[in-house]
Amino acid sequence: MDKALRMGKDSASGSLQLFIGRTVSTVIMAVGAIILGLLILPADYGLYTIAVIPAATIGLMQDWGVGYAMIKYCAQSRAANKDVGELRQIIISGLTFEITTGAILTVFSFLTANFIALTIFHKPEVAPLVALVSLTLFFGSLYGPAQSIFVGFERMGLISACMICQAIAQCVLPPLLVYAGYGAYGAVLGYVSSLLVACIVAMILLYFAIFRKLGSNVTSNSNIRQTLKRLLHYGVPLATANILAGILTQFYSFMMAYFVSDSIIGNFKIATNFAVLLTFFSFPITTVLFPAFSKINPRNEQQLLKTVFTASVKYTTLFLVPATMAMMVLSKPLIDTLYGSKWFYAPPFLALSVIGNLFVIFGGLSVTSLLPALGETKMLMKLNLLTLIIGIPIAFLLIPQFGTPGVIIAGITASLPELFVSLYWIWKRFGIKAEFRSSIKIFLASSIAALATYLFQSVFAAAAWITLTIGVILFLAIYLIAVPLSGAVNQTDVNNLRAMFLGLSIISKLLEIPLMLIEKLLKTTRR
Repeated sequence: MDKALRMGKDSASGSLQLFIGRTVSTVIMAVGAIILGLLILPADYGLYTIAVIPAATIGLMQDWGVGYAMIKYCAQSRAANKDVGELRQIIISGLTFEITTGAILTVFSFLTANFIALTIFHKPEVAPLVALVSLTLFFGSLYGPAQSIFVGFERMGLISACMICQAIAQCVLPPLLVYAGYGAYGAVLGYVSSLLVACIVAMILLYFAIFRKLGSNVTSNSNIRQTLKRLLHYGVPLATANILAGILTQFYSFMMAYFVSDSIIGNFKIATNFAVLLTFFSFPITTVLFPAFSKINPRNEQQLLKTVFTASVKYTTLFLVPATMAMMVLSKPLIDTLYGSKWFYAPPFLALSVIGNLFVIFGGLSVTSLLPALGETKMLMKLNLLTLIIGIPIAFLLIPQFGTPGVIIAGITASLPELFVSLYWIWKRFGIKAEFRSSIKIFLASSIAALATYLFQSVFAAAAWITLTIGVILFLAIYLIAVPLSGAVNQTDVNNLRAMFLGLSIISKLLEIPLMLIEKLLKTTRR
């Protein structure tokens, strides 16, 4: 019992550290992205976005699941109190593989930069930018495994430190270099430099906080090969699923770079910067609730699995659906408040690109966490392959005809068969499904708030920031009233949410405000 309590406290502490790091770094990078968007020309922002595509695609072939394996075996060795020599061996083997593949892929990316720029993109001006971004592959071969090791040693604070250092560098350097007159080259150089900063910080922390404490035992080449074989045996199936998913995303990016103008791509980049903010509403749920999937035996604890899955769908829907609808309906005043009319196409791109979040009402976010947690990596790989097979023909149909909207619609459409096949599969395999009645009620409450906010905008003429402020207040007020009145949430849900977020410090205090309002409305309706 003492051991279980200790593990629970460590887990809660680690989750809070990681959440704080993620939140702080996201806010800092958002500030940097806003400043960069004010300074950079749309065409230059488009070139910057295009320059990152080749390295991101090549990087899919870098890790091969070794990072996942390092997390697993570092954690296992520590739990079993094995000799520190084994931990040292895991770290050296993993780093050796990652650095080797990173160096090879960096050289490959650098040598093919001109070919990609001229033959695929038909943009010779992007060639030096693609070559410069190639360096991120090598930096990532150090930064990525360092983060995996930190997770394996349950040092979430170190991950947060690295993320915040990278965010500060990325907030300062690209805008500074663009302001100095370097345009797209300055944005790319700032991005590459920020990853170098994160890499240096990660290596320093890894050495002094972990590696130096493991002693100085000599690790032979044969031991490295044996350990690496074990890491790859575990990691390759997981990596294959991720590669299949990543290929389609990068394929869309290549097609967009070919068919769409640089300035329109710059507008799309601005839209995606804002879309990332919705992770504030999904990340707390995945941090607190979803890891519970991995602790459940689906054969012996089927009812518990049903309960946890149903709760995960409902509570994710409760947060993410209204946030998504609010961002959709307020996309124009949101972007105009910060940029004026500079990014004319960004608001509709933003409204369209976040629609995929609405599929959480069916369990979209929950099922993607459930399958790997239960070890169903083969099924995950098949689902990603299905999306790839469907997504490529859709891309050829939509992107040449509709450009960036085609990219967004193709991504959403291609993901739907995977979603519904996976939901059907877990229902047949484990007998679990979402309780759609509550999700639909939450969706309807959000729709009412969104419609009222839209009508308000259509009749209220004011500065963008005033429209945005009143729109947010109006949306929240209507939603918080409509949710309890519709019966979408009850007192049990309020109590559950309080318990779930109890360890998240300021988050729990902020959440208490709407929970108290919902609680009072529930008491009123019972009278």
